[in-house]
Amino acid sequence: MVDHLISGHRAYQKGYAQREKDFLRRLAGEQQNPSAVFIGCSDSRVIPELLTATSPGDLFVVRNIANVVTLGSELVTSVGAALEYAVGSLKVPHIIVCGHYGCGGVQAALTGYDNLEEGSALRKWLGGVDDAVNEVRQSGEKDADKLWRRAVEANVLHQMERVQSYAAVRDVEVELHSWIFDMFNGQLSIYDEGLDAFVPEAPTSTSTLR
Repeated sequence: MVDHLISGHRAYQKGYAQREKDFLRRLAGEQQNPSAVFIGCSDSRVIPELLTATSPGDLFVVRNIANVVTLGSELVTSVGAALEYAVGSLKVPHIIVCGHYGCGGVQAALTGYDNLEEGSALRKWLGGVDDAVNEVRQSGEKDADKLWRRAVEANVLHQMERVQSYAAVRDVEVELHSWIFDMFNGQLSIYDEGLDAFVPEAPTSTSTLR
């Protein structure tokens, strides 16, 4: 049953929609003008608008299992179509690829798809994570948790490379951002190219969910 979702919508109508009716009416009547494309995982615990405290209209969101970006040469065009529309038509100036520690899709790729049938749609989709997983396996890391975290990080960087396989992205001025969200402490980390590492954004010593 989805009664709780219907109840939630009623609360939305009475609360947020009522308070912000002028804003929402104006938003609906204008061309959308998001500030960033956000490519993230479908994981129900990782909500782009929540972790960035953004409002309707701020983010052009693309979500799928393991935040995979299909290559520009591949036939699966959902992500590519979104990128082309966002940067080509909407002129969105920023593209973010955001992974998260604890990603089940990355873990499945690490464990070898033991529970997935060879021809399943999920197995085929997670093939987009294989390059990142193979890279971290070569590091020699033995600790399973550390290997998983490294694979999540490598996957974000590999997917960002795939973003750049689209001519629509290469042909415009757009800023690229690679992020990792840590569900365990609510912390966002941003890739620093100079350090070749993900660096916590505004770290706090008091916040932890572990």
